Amino acid sequence: MTETYEFLFRNGTVVNQDGTGTHDIAVRDGRIAAIGDVDPRRAGKVIDCTGLHILPGVVDTQVHFREPGAEQKEDLETGSRGAVLGGVTGVFEMPNTKPTTTNADALADKIRRGTHRMHCDFAFWVGGTRDNVADIPDLERLPGAAGIKVFIGSSTGDLLVPDDEGIAAILSKTRRRAAFHSEDEMRLESRKSLRVPGDPSSHPVWRDEIAAMQATERLVSIARRTGARIHVLHISTAEEIDYLALHKDVATAEATPHHLTLSADDYARLGTLLQMNPPIRDARHRTGVWKGISQGIIDVLGSDHAPHTLEEKAAPYPSSPSGMTGVQTLVPIMLDHVNAGRLTLERLADLTSAGPARIFGMARKGRIAVGYDADLTIVDMKRRETITNSWIASRAGWTPYDGKRVIGWPVGTVVRGRRVMWDGEITEPSIGEPIRFLETLRPA
Repeated sequence: MTETYEFLFRNGTVVNQDGTGTHDIAVRDGRIAAIGDVDPRRAGKVIDCTGLHILPGVVDTQVHFREPGAEQKEDLETGSRGAVLGGVTGVFEMPNTKPTTTNADALADKIRRGTHRMHCDFAFWVGGTRDNVADIPDLERLPGAAGIKVFIGSSTGDLLVPDDEGIAAILSKTRRRAAFHSEDEMRLESRKSLRVPGDPSSHPVWRDEIAAMQATERLVSIARRTGARIHVLHISTAEEIDYLALHKDVATAEATPHHLTLSADDYARLGTLLQMNPPIRDARHRTGVWKGISQGIIDVLGSDHAPHTLEEKAAPYPSSPSGMTGVQTLVPIMLDHVNAGRLTLERLADLTSAGPARIFGMARKGRIAVGYDADLTIVDMKRRETITNSWIASRAGWTPYDGKRVIGWPVGTVVRGRRVMWDGEITEPSIGEPIRFLETLRPA
């Protein structure tokens, strides 16, 4: 009996773990059913991908979609709309919402809010705190949980765990890889006087490279002592790259497009729009993070999409909040870097699909292979576009890359076989569902 397929993505240049070449990808029941030269008469719908590159679906493992509690900046629908418009098929969302995602009920509420309302698939980080340490073994294994996220700097209230004893208590309970915002809170507190009112360029002076390095050294030491696996988010310093190269057995690391693209020179142009935690630093550190990409020390890319309204960002520094949009621009910014020769398309696919699958254990995601979810990011490597604020779907409505010309553009986003975005238009009703993980496989 001749096999039939619902969709056939035909004649695209497929970028995958076995190299790059022209193939057809056939889809049945939301999963990849065949790869190679497939008779188009066997497919219900054929999508011609001639001249386009097909990547495994891009997963952004660090976003803040602000729901519940700050929907005036973003919500799960608008954030995920921006994701798929930018070629992203899945996101891991952070726990610093209101209320915080620190218990099973809060996680279940987010999953309920996101299911078939978000446009991409999703998982939610659960915040690790002093108060929920005993529950961590259960919380990190709940369906839809990306793992445990801990803020050891740059947070307030219950989500801030600045001391070694508190970090060790959490890591002694984790069995999955725990993620950390790594800045030393004690050093940040002691250096607040270095903030210059009205001058956001003093932000990286206050939150200096030593604050980041000290925290990362502490994390690695505690991870070794407790036998835990850690993931250091948004690496911003050259020193951390060199240090983490010596500790890849316990620590994985993330880089962001803004730390790879922008530098302290841009404060004069962007002001508080450039304000992030950890900060955008001078070009020496940007070069160091690129070393982490080229040498394989960085494992994944995350956008750290953290929107605030332009009205909020207009407050004079340091009253202005830290954060910028990023999920929608991750793919075009990084494709532009590929075209500039800073990394290969294969390395980009590793950082955004195979890497997240490898270190977080996503089930049936992260590569183009028969039996895997048909998550695809389809890009035109020759297309020239200008990123503009008007293109940004976030409720914040702005990007630090407004006016930036790029070469390489996402033209199609496919989630479990469905074309949810094509050529800049949302083409399917929202179909987002929780991402499944190898360490949390159990009946819902």
